[in-house]
Amino acid sequence: MGMVERFSKLRSRWSRSFPPNLARLMLLACAALWGGSYLLAKFAMEAIAPQWLMTLRMTGACLCMLALFHKHIVPYLTPKIIIPALVVGLTYWGTMITQTIGLQTIEPGRSAFLTAAYCVLTPFATWIVSKTRPKIINLVAGVICLIGVGFVSLKPGGSLSLSIGDWLTIATAIIFSFNLTCLGVYTKRFDPIAVTFVQFAVAGVLFLIGAVFTEPAPNAGWLAPSVIASVLYLFLGATMSAQIMQNIGLAHVPASQASIIMCTESLFAVSFSALFWGERIIWSSLVGFALIFAAVLMSVLRPTKHSLHRN
Repeated sequence: MGMVERFSKLRSRWSRSFPPNLARLMLLACAALWGGSYLLAKFAMEAIAPQWLMTLRMTGACLCMLALFHKHIVPYLTPKIIIPALVVGLTYWGTMITQTIGLQTIEPGRSAFLTAAYCVLTPFATWIVSKTRPKIINLVAGVICLIGVGFVSLKPGGSLSLSIGDWLTIATAIIFSFNLTCLGVYTKRFDPIAVTFVQFAVAGVLFLIGAVFTEPAPNAGWLAPSVIASVLYLFLGATMSAQIMQNIGLAHVPASQASIIMCTESLFAVSFSALFWGERIIWSSLVGFALIFAAVLMSVLRPTKHSLHRN
């Protein structure tokens, strides 16, 4: 028996014997890591401007991916991948720039729930890009999500008001839904790891250009141990480790279960923010969060291949 055949049988046997509950725990850990990224990004931005922070995050992720997956990446770095790289890179950059700037003025938990609306919006982005009509349940989820955003925008006096940070975060959800749709198209033509790499690379270059021309230069405050730890968490924990655990979990847990588990990202985010950041949550926000979460669950109970993300 050849080496490749033996390895294939061993991998198949390992795959069958992998404990499903452990896979579910890995997906839950993945959601927790993503949920913690809102708080850590908010903390890091007290010392590092948003685009510099994202430059560090994208650079770290690219270097780690190149070191671990160069055999999947290098063969696809040809002129054919330039247009896909620009499309996914630009939409990912738009997603992250609106989210990080918005996060400067709103609380981490609020940001997480508004961002989670991308799950509801993705079927509609797919309709625009791929002409695949959304189902009735997607329309119902969209209405519930809109009502939820309305409750989030309620102020103690009863007036409706969304801050610039809220609007930027809603823009994050809209742009991210198109990013996921485009990823779904291009990962059918190229290795998904290669597409992810060029996405990070293009976004990183755009962040670097923006940081150099619009933000203060690096300073000694960046070297504080707590700031370094936050940046390491963002690209080693919330990007690399979470992605690996997601991929393993998805191989051993049905997609419908995995989607619901990973939707708890926003619950982790608001819990961490309330515990460690002191975020105060009024009753109308709680109602809004619950409605948005319900809409997200409705959208992923029968997930499409574009409905699972990545931070």
